[in-house]
Amino acid sequence: MTDTRQTGAGRRASALRQTFRRITAVLTGLLLLALTGVTLVDVLGRYFFNSPLPGASEMTELLVMAIVFAGLPAICLDDGHITVDLFTSRLKGPLAEVQTFMARIIVAVVLAVVAWQLWEHGIRLSAYGETTVYLRVPLMPVALAASILCAASSIIVLGLAVMRLPKGKSEEI
Repeated sequence: MTDTRQTGAGRRASALRQTFRRITAVLTGLLLLALTGVTLVDVLGRYFFNSPLPGASEMTELLVMAIVFAGLPAICLDDGHITVDLFTSRLKGPLAEVQTFMARIIVAVVLAVVAWQLWEHGIRLSAYGETTVYLRVPLMPVALAASILCAASSIIVLGLAVMRLPKGKSEEI
């Protein structure tokens, strides 16, 4: 009976992973298109009209940050972090499960600390009224959005650890 529940949980986790993967793919795809557009307009303006896109470097920085943090929850859901498994690849059965559990707990704690620090940084940015230099985009909402995405990623990884779901596989959509 426990095998049936694990299989059901595995199927639900797989469906959730695929849904997140699709949402993230669309979101990050749109952000990448925007980044490509900014770069294209900047390069064409710079080389053909001797007039680069004003604020292009700031837009590029913000878009790259958005791509990284928007994709983080899906990476966490798929256990897609970069790992070095010189020794852990040989673990089987309960030892492999313990290693996966402990790794997920450590990742969840690190992501929670990063989320907390980003939130604190966002509050400080707000207190100083910090904006980007050229476009004057307020930086506090950017830091808080990154913090929220990091916190969501931490919760996802903690949920995977607590529910002891099998490791995800990054499959094509």
